Formats: sequence, structure tokens, C-alpha cells
Amino acid sequence: MSDVLRLRFDPIRRAAELWRARWGPRSEPLAMASATSIMRVQQLLIGDFDAVVGRHGLTFARYEALVLLAFSSAGQLPMSKVGERLMVHPTSATHIVQRLDAQGLVTRSPNPRDGRGTLAAISESGRAVMEAATADLVTGGFGLAMLSADEHDQLFALLRKVRVARQDFTD
Repeated sequence: MSDVLRLRFDPIRRAAELWRARWGPRSEPLAMASATSIMRVQQLLIGDFDAVVGRHGLTFARYEALVLLAFSSAGQLPMSKVGERLMVHPTSATHIVQRLDAQGLVTRSPNPRDGRGTLAAISESGRAVMEAATADLVTGGFGLAMLSADEHDQLFALLRKVRVARQDFTD
């Protein structure tokens, strides 16, 4: 972030003020500012996460796949489940796993329960890289170290409310 020019004002707050002035308070200037803030924070966090896990030869998407596989009971999942649980298109899941396989961090094998399917399994080196990257993310507070435990609870509850309303998952 040191190369980024920082503004001397909050452009999202200013946009909300201009929004309200142009279209009035019924035009949802606060909703626009909230949504835009979420998107900006997501950009900042992804940048932070990619920098942290990048030191371990990963992107955040590949790190997430390793964590998913490590969390599975057998350390492996069918590719269809990888895409579903990462909430990405099957082609993206395949690309992620292919890259991890090329790095020796996962293995791919035919799924004995599905003649056409593939299983992705985390390797021992994949576990080691995932653990090291996780330790670095934890040390950095996942980019949210400025929040208290109560604020984390509040933020999670608010964002979960949006996810439930948008039917991101069944509750």
C-alpha cells in the first residue's frame, strides 16, 4: 500500500453526500455508501491476503482450496464439491486445483464413486504450506486487527444477515 496515493478525504462518504444532494435522501445514499464500502474493504483484504499467502507461492483462491481440503475428513474432495464449497464456477475450481497439483500441493486421482469425476487431495507439502500461510494470516489478524472481538461479532452478524437475505445458503 505504500505506493498508493492516499486521498485526504473519504471518497465514499463524499459520494454519499453528492448522491443525497443529487437524488435526495430516498435514493438510498447510505445503502450505496455501505455497499461501496464493503466492495472497497474486500479489495483491500484480497490485496493483503494475496500478499501474505503470496510469500508461500499461493494466491488467496489456492489457499482457500488448501484449507477446504485440509478441513475435509479424508483430506480430499470430489472436484464438484470443491467448486460448490468455494462458491466458484467448476472451471475456476479445476484451474485452481490444476495449479496446486503443478506445485505438488495437491494430488488428483479418479473418483472411484464416479467414473467421470476426479478427487483432489491435499499433500503433506500442501498441508505444510497451508499451515505456514495460515499462521501468517492469523498474525496479521486477517487484515482486521483494528476491530475488537465485539466489533467482529457485530460485523459478522450484519454481513450474515445480508447473506441469508440473498439466499447465499440455506439457514
